[in-house]
Amino acid sequence: MYKRDSGMNPYLGGALTGLLLALSVLLVGKYFGASTSFVRSVGLVELSLVPQHVEATSYFMKYFGANAGIDWQWMFVLGIFFGAFLASNFTGSFEWNPLPEIWKERYGYKPGKRAVMAFCGGAVALFGARMAGGCPSGHGLSGMAQLTVSGTLAMVAFFVGGMIMARLLYGGK
Repeated sequence: MYKRDSGMNPYLGGALTGLLLALSVLLVGKYFGASTSFVRSVGLVELSLVPQHVEATSYFMKYFGANAGIDWQWMFVLGIFFGAFLASNFTGSFEWNPLPEIWKERYGYKPGKRAVMAFCGGAVALFGARMAGGCPSGHGLSGMAQLTVSGTLAMVAFFVGGMIMARLLYGGK
């Protein structure tokens, strides 16, 4: 049977996220966003291998310009990783589990299948984020904080899409 995570209270997590967003805007003048850091990461790798290609690609130069390198947004993504790790350890909910029980119940012990599906899902999500000009944190959280209609609609679409995919993948568990 699937055991629910007893991690951080979601209301507390939401309040802390809102506080962090407010502090980010007040202290640094930056709203949340993450997907551009992936463009920068790929561009940095490519810059070290074939710099002339990066310089000739307007898509990369749009995000590099004069300041090619690691920026605040890249550090924000790194902070998400370490923040989640610290929060899960603080709440006692951290568990190293390469194949969760809910996956095994639905699909069997197939780590390769999960890896392929996770990679494909991530690729589709990143492609969509770049086509939309931003990710859920940029459009959803930051957009809603600015009271934009597009940010609110984006957040609703993220939740509805997530619920549909969870239902398709896990069948109502």
